[in-house]
Amino acid sequence: MQDLPLAKAFTLIEPGPVVLVTTHDGTRDNVMTITWTMVLDFSADFAIATGPWNHSYAALCDTRECVLAIPTIDLLDTAVGIGMCSGKDTDKFARFGLTRATASRVRPPLIRECLANIECRVVDIVERYGIVVLEGVAAHMDTTRAERRLVHAVGDGTFIVDGDRLDRRDMMRAKLPDGLD
Repeated sequence: MQDLPLAKAFTLIEPGPVVLVTTHDGTRDNVMTITWTMVLDFSADFAIATGPWNHSYAALCDTRECVLAIPTIDLLDTAVGIGMCSGKDTDKFARFGLTRATASRVRPPLIRECLANIECRVVDIVERYGIVVLEGVAAHMDTTRAERRLVHAVGDGTFIVDGDRLDRRDMMRAKLPDGLD
């Protein structure tokens, strides 16, 4: 094995899929791209990494709610574009042609172009690490959508796309929660 610069170690442990996070600050909707996400256990609890450098962070802290909109590979350039501009001076829904849909439990909108949307409430903010812990309160999926491959950021400007699904449910059945069939 050859040494790898420690500054690149994070690219080896690639996180969950790229998500678009919608917020509403009391006046207007915004959307930001988040590439550092994770599921907490076998539940509807999630964590995202963000902080005051993102315009939407203030809305997350103040309103304590958001939507995790999950794009597929056909929205990669849109997701990157959203992440490269600020909602401080850009209406990202208009600029990127995104369609708002009304959420059932939170004020921020769903994004109709995404495969799925999870309405969330903020339950904790770990400021030291820029981690926002979320509790899912409703979930929606476009079951008619043909494209379902998710995109994962490596962290160096490159992305990995979901590929084949390998089924090991029988082998893992004893550790899986009920209802995942």
